[in-house]
Amino acid sequence: APKRWEETYNLIKTQRESLIAPVDTMGCDQAGFDPLNPDLKPTEVERRLSCLVSLMLSSQTKDQITHQAVLNLKRNLSNGLSVNSLRNSSLLQIENCINKVGFWRRKASYLKEMAEDLYSFHQSDVPKTLGKRVGPKMAFLALASAWSINEGIGVDTHVHRITNRLGWHLPPTTEPEQTRLNLQSWLPKNLHQEINHLLVGFGQLICLPIGPKCETCFVGQIEGLCPS
Repeated sequence: APKRWEETYNLIKTQRESLIAPVDTMGCDQAGFDPLNPDLKPTEVERRLSCLVSLMLSSQTKDQITHQAVLNLKRNLSNGLSVNSLRNSSLLQIENCINKVGFWRRKASYLKEMAEDLYSFHQSDVPKTLGKRVGPKMAFLALASAWSINEGIGVDTHVHRITNRLGWHLPPTTEPEQTRLNLQSWLPKNLHQEINHLLVGFGQLICLPIGPKCETCFVGQIEGLCPS
């Protein structure tokens, strides 16, 4: 394990407690809730599907855009966002709801395929197993947000960038999967589920890809914690 990683982790956690990042209000775990209908609570099946759809739309897309796309599906498909509504809607209807996300045409097709899979093989619910169609990042985040199952660390661009910036990988990792395997080799398992949410918010507000706010970063105030 890297020296003083725990001190760094706790400083990030402390700073995150005082910040509200996009991932806190628009991350995949919030996808089941519609701010225009705050009293309308989703069923567990609906919530799990919203989590999965949000994750499927999220690559190369900001949380705000992803969140709005999920809301568009909820509000514009007949009977809201469900396996059946995705199966019964035309590709064009789905595309019209999600056309602000990256690679929206491809993702619309993926949503249709996913809905058929869930209908045919999983009683129209998100399964508790890792599917062949999804990569490790999406699979681990889906299991964590949909079922609270801690199978591994979801490594996205923020986790990959920040943990390398902190010098937690020797040598530095070049692929998210390398990052995941190294982190899981030393980070206590009880932190595997929370580290994605923690670092994504930190990366959205403080440890930016370009022009990180080192002067306001709690880690940056302590000598020797951040090589950058």
